[in-house]
Amino acid sequence: MHDLFPHARHLKFFDMEEATDLEIWSFAKKNGYAIVTKDDDFRELSMAFGHPPKVIWIKAGNIRKSGFENFLRDKAVFIRNFIDAEEGSLLVLK
Repeated sequence: MHDLFPHARHLKFFDMEEATDLEIWSFAKKNGYAIVTKDDDFRELSMAFGHPPKVIWIKAGNIRKSGFENFLRDKAVFIRNFIDAEEGSLLVLK
């Protein structure tokens, strides 16, 4: 995925695997990251607080790791347009 989104990082990279949703939200906001998630809690935070950070909510059911990357690659144009737009706080991908 780094060929499409070179600055994308998993929470592991920041040693934040045990962080709360609000800690992740604050970190993303402070550091200019969008949040890509299957967790409905981030959708709710997005609806409550707007952006930043932007939230990309994946509603595609159970996808294996390799399938998840392919799914995101297929949606890369939508994701890039959403991230680059000044408007919008939530992108739902199915």
